[in-house]
Amino acid sequence: MEHAPSATAQQASVPMSGIQIGRIILFRNLNLPMRPMSRILAGLAALLLLVNLVQPIWRIDLLAPQYPEGLVLQIFHDRFTGNVDQINGLNHYIGMATIHNEMFPEFAIMRYVIGMLAIWGVLAALVGRRWALASWLFGMLAFVLWAMWDMYSWGWNYGHNLDPNAAIKIEGMSYQPPLFGHKTLLNFEAWSFPDVGGYVLFAAITLGVAVFIYEWRRSFISAIRNERA
Repeated sequence: MEHAPSATAQQASVPMSGIQIGRIILFRNLNLPMRPMSRILAGLAALLLLVNLVQPIWRIDLLAPQYPEGLVLQIFHDRFTGNVDQINGLNHYIGMATIHNEMFPEFAIMRYVIGMLAIWGVLAALVGRRWALASWLFGMLAFVLWAMWDMYSWGWNYGHNLDPNAAIKIEGMSYQPPLFGHKTLLNFEAWSFPDVGGYVLFAAITLGVAVFIYEWRRSFISAIRNERA
């Protein structure tokens, strides 16, 4: 006499649904510990952020026939450097505001934000759980989005709010610098790209994401195999 397959056997033969797999990811993987090497790499990624306290984060380069050697504006976490006076002198004629450190109140707090993010990442590495690393990565993402929006907002106001009494006025012309990449502004070619600190920032984020993906994939595959065993 044949016996009906047991409930356990039936469950084992039924493939898991997307909801079941999602439950495994959310409630098991995020609370699992990271491997020692992953924790070291996550801590290193966090410490890399401190480079932004001593190196320029962003730069804007300007090139024109009258300035074949080019002009550069470098943005540190707390100040502008480079050919600031020359750029201000040129911008005065077209009604743009003077670039000065006080126009960025964010400069006063940026060192604390960078320090907090570095400490957050180191603590995530010490806790050694995937959810801790994920929380740091979300914090980093929020910081980058805010910084890019803040820079774009400054660039828009800087390039559109012009002095109506400027010596040179061109109807319908604005001078917003590019947020990223290249833009032609009158007879100037402008390029906006990360500087040393910016590249280190993106390298730190990339390293953190790579560690998280590695840990996620490793434990996810293991959890799936255990569920199907």
